[in-house]
Order: sequence, then structure tokens, then C-alpha cells
Amino acid sequence: MSTLTIFSSVPARAAEATPVAPSRPIPAVLGADLEVPVKGGRLVGYANLDYAASAPCLEPVSAAVTAALPAYSSVHRGAGYASQLTTARYEQARHTVRAFVGARPDDAVIFTRNTTDATNLLARCLPAGTTTVVFDTEHHASLLPWPKSVRLAPPAFPGEAVRAADEALAGIDGPKLLVVTAASNVTGELWPIAALAHVAHRHGARILVDAAQLVPHRRLNLTALDLDYVAFSGHKLYAPFGAGALVGRRDWLAEGEPYLKGGGAVRFVGDDTEWHDDPEPRHEAGTPNVLGAIALAAACDALTATGWTALVREEERLIARLRSGLASIEGVRELSLWGDDHPRVGIVSFTVDGYSAREVAEVLSSEYGIGVRDGKFCAHPFVRHLLGEPERRSSAGESGANGGRSGRDHKHAGGCEDGTASAVRASIGIGSTQEHVDRLVEAVRDLVNR
Repeated sequence: MSTLTIFSSVPARAAEATPVAPSRPIPAVLGADLEVPVKGGRLVGYANLDYAASAPCLEPVSAAVTAALPAYSSVHRGAGYASQLTTARYEQARHTVRAFVGARPDDAVIFTRNTTDATNLLARCLPAGTTTVVFDTEHHASLLPWPKSVRLAPPAFPGEAVRAADEALAGIDGPKLLVVTAASNVTGELWPIAALAHVAHRHGARILVDAAQLVPHRRLNLTALDLDYVAFSGHKLYAPFGAGALVGRRDWLAEGEPYLKGGGAVRFVGDDTEWHDDPEPRHEAGTPNVLGAIALAAACDALTATGWTALVREEERLIARLRSGLASIEGVRELSLWGDDHPRVGIVSFTVDGYSAREVAEVLSSEYGIGVRDGKFCAHPFVRHLLGEPERRSSAGESGANGGRSGRDHKHAGGCEDGTASAVRASIGIGSTQEHVDRLVEAVRDLVNR
């Protein structure tokens, strides 16, 4: 499998559209020297294998925020030097994010809290009567916000995903939107977003791509892939300062109801209110998360300056070692939708015979100093499908746009859960080492052999 194919599941023309920056050393993450207590009172170096939930902060990101703090001031409101400087930094962050995802020059870049916030914002801006087509393999952020949706079963192979989307879109009248992930937050598998975008546009639909798990690992070029919208989160992109972004075409966003109603979103307030028709101020009412935007842009700059070749090469080496190590342990099963050979980013979800996912995660933490995620990863229908469990329906039966299919969440220490069987997820990124991977494999082997 070529590096290009694994890179972002895009044709060669898409990769060529973005010049490759000269490679620099891979930046360090804060907390790389963190020590944590384990059973017996020892301290060991923390093996953070939970990047898919939230990645640690890159050192250049922390430095950018620290540099911005002394002049921090109001944005878009003040004539003072600090206000003007802060406004310039905020707007420069918007340009940086636009370039990072290869957006069109006239695309809107709206700063949000995270991917969930971004998808909900777009859902509020859909033209009246829009039908959304979404696969049951999606994260809840992409599955739940839509007022009217068609849910598609998990496809058996990538071509079936394209065929299913094609058939669903062909049967819908009126405005329509296809929503799909670029890289699964459960299996790490890359989706054929270029082919899906082509199918969507052939039927007069638009496409929103959840890029939260892709952009920390691969280059994305919205223009070359002909995507209408992308959404992603800073906290997964080594910028954990509470910002994300929705990037895409302006018209729906300019015509949609303002996401928040307040200062900055208006041109005039009197007996009537005149809202901004520019979607960026229209949907960013109030004082924005300036430091979050600066942090997000700094992460984009750091990854671009490093060059993707070195990042991808190291990730592929580590994830191959992790997968082969787990595969060698009897009773361990990796979850996969499209098979072992399908390209993926640095995410592996698995089960261990005889142990619940929570038990595995707790042992890894308390005895080996390893951090992983356990649960259904806010993708209940997909994980139940991978585990071979029957689909659950709520006690209220079919209701609303989503038919009550996701059941009801139960809060416990694992977070987004529904009380049924779950899996363990290990995920890697900048700062992950071979020792971390080997420690996880040996810890799981020890657990199985008890």
C-alpha cells in the first residue's frame, strides 16, 4: 500500500494540489516526561495511548498561547493597540486554518468549540426540508444533530458505502446532505471521501466530512477532494484550548439562523434586528475563544512545517507493531469494518476474552501506567455492530428523526456509555514511542496469561 493511498484516501491530483513543506524535526508534546503511580507505589513513565479522545498539547502550541497572553484583549471591538493586535492574531488564525485544510479562498471558517459544536451549527443552517444521509458507523456528533435523516447500515466494503449513498441520495427530493467521517474514531479506517463527494454532487447533494480523526494524522485538501464542509476539533489536533472549526461554503451558513444571538452577530439593532450576512461574524456572537483559535492555528502551522512524510512514516511503523503484537495474543480480537489490510490512522480497538473493556483499561492503568479508552467511543450503533450485538431500540420505540435507535446513555466513569458490551481503544500520535506500544502488548499478554 503506497503512502499516498494511506495518507488521506485521495487521488494523486489531490495530494499534488498542496505543496509539500520542507520537513523539520517532529515537535515535542507537553507531558512526555509525566510519571504516574502504579500498584505497589512505584512511579513509571506514562504511556499515553488515548490520543483519539484528546491529544496532548504540542510545545509550539503552548508557546504560541504564552506569547499571545501579554497582549490579550478584546476582539473586533477596540481601537487600542492590544485589541488591534489580538484581533489581527485571531483573524490570522482563521487564514491559517483555511490554508491547513486546503479550503477555497471564499470558504467560511467559523471557530466553534469542537466537532460536535460545528456539526450542530451546520444542522441549524440547513435549508428547510433538507434530508441528511448518514451511516450508522458515525460518531454521535455526526449521527444525531440532524432534524431529518436517513440512516444507512454499516457497509461491508468501501464500494458498498459509495453504492449505498448513491441509492439513498437518488431517492430523496429537495435539499440533501451526505455526512461521513474521513477516519473512523473506532477502527481508524479511512473512508472513500473523494468517491462519496462525487456521488453526492452527482445527485445535487452536499457533503460534510467529519475530519476530527483525520487531520491529526494526514494532510487534507478540501478543494482537491471537492468537499463542501469539514469539521474538526483542536483538542484532537494537539491544541487543547477549547476551539474547533467548521470550514466550507458560505451560502447555507449566511442564510441560516445565527447560531448564537448577541453582540458581534448583528449589523443593527432597533425595532428590527439586522444580522450579519457574513457567516463568520454571524455565527461567532460574543467574545470568541481567541486563545483557542491561536492554539488551533499554531498546531496547524507546526504540523505543516514538520511535513507529513515523517509523521506518517513513524505512525505507520508504530501502529503496525501494535496491531501485529495484539494479533499474536490468543483471545484478543481487533475490531475492523473492512479487514486487516484496509488503510487506517493510528487507532486500534480490541476486546480481550474473559475480561470486560473496563477491567482491561483499569489493569493497564493501575498496574502498567498505560492510558487507553474503554467504552463505545460515542459511536454506539457502530460498536454494537462490530461486536455482533443486536440493534437496541428505546422503550419509546420509533421516534423523531433518529427513531430512538441509540438507546439512552448511562453515565458512569467511562463517559459515553449505554450499559452494554464495549471495547478497548488504543490510539497513538506525536509523543507515542515504541516502548509505549511494547508495554501495552506485553501488559495485555500478561493479563491473558493470568
